Amino acid sequence: MASFYADDFHNKKTANGETFNMHGLTCAHKTLPFNTWLEVTNLANGRTVIVRVNDRGPFVEGRMIDLSLGAAKELGMVQTGVQEVEIEILRLP
Repeated sequence: MASFYADDFHNKKTANGETFNMHGLTCAHKTLPFNTWLEVTNLANGRTVIVRVNDRGPFVEGRMIDLSLGAAKELGMVQTGVQEVEIEILRLP
């Protein structure tokens, strides 16, 4: 399950020290190394997006990834807020 984060964190520091841009194509993952590139597929509509891990989270049980608002828009999941996704690692740092 994926969720997304936006306004409350926009322009704040991420876990890797970058400034979070909610319009970018980034994500938070609990264990994958920073700068890992992932392809995320929305299982409800088949839409995909490529994102880079730059933060830690999500901290809600049952969720595997927290996407930026920009990534959530690409996946068409802004209205649902939480979506079942498939994640493929494209490149490790």
